[in-house]
Amino acid sequence: MKVRNSLRSLKNQPGAQVVRRRGRTYVINKQNPRMKARQG
Repeated sequence: MKVRNSLRSLKNQPGAQVVRRRGRTYVINKQNPRMKARQG
């Protein structure tokens, strides 16, 4: 699966985690909950 550039930029935020659940790619961030994204 290609990963979007928006997910890549969010991945570099402090506290961000890239998680794969049920075939979807999520970016979650406990430090800054606004920095969320989903792909797929």
